[in-house]
Parts: sequence; structure tokens; C-alpha cells
Amino acid sequence: MATLFEGHAAQGAGYAKRMSTHLAAALVIFCLMQIFIVAKMGGSLVLHLGIIVAIGAFAIFARGLERRWEVLDFSALSRSSLNIRFRRDVAQLWLVSIASGLLWIPIAIIFRFLFG
Repeated sequence: MATLFEGHAAQGAGYAKRMSTHLAAALVIFCLMQIFIVAKMGGSLVLHLGIIVAIGAFAIFARGLERRWEVLDFSALSRSSLNIRFRRDVAQLWLVSIASGLLWIPIAIIFRFLFG
């Protein structure tokens, strides 16, 4: 019985750990992009507080995705199905991470235009 669970845990343990690594790297890149862009755009205190809110929202999203992969690791899905889902989720993660970091550019331009 113990070997049954050990084999199942060893079979799926890689995806959650790999997703966790991608999430950590994406969060670091997301934070650095936001800080760099807001600093270059001459950000005010309001924009810096916005960064804190955005990082908090990203962390909540990341934890949800991490939990999803913890559950999927122990699901009955085939290896190929997990590979497809993993690649899709990683691509979406990096796209959202980079695109949402770049959203500060128009926000900072509008903020500067409105408030000087």
C-alpha cells in the first residue's frame, strides 16, 4: 500500500514544483518591471501604492495557480494531458506577468498628464 502512494506521489510531484518555480520567477520579473517602469516614469506615491496592490493581487493569483497544480499532480490525468496543461499555464503565466507589468506605462502617462 505504501509503495502505491509513493509511486503516485513521485509520478506527479514534478509539475507542482516546476509551476512553483515559474511562479516565483514570474513574480520577481513582474515586481522588477513595475518598479522600474514607475521609477522611470517619475512615479508618485499613489503609483507606488498601486504597485503594492498589484503585487498583492498577483500573489493571490499565483497561489491559486499553485494550488491548482498541487491538485492536478495527484489527479488521474495522463502524462501527456498534464504536459499540455502545464505548457499552456506557463505560457499564460508569463504572458500575464509581462503584459500586466507593461500596463503601468499608459497608467503612468495618464497620471502624469492629469496631475502633472
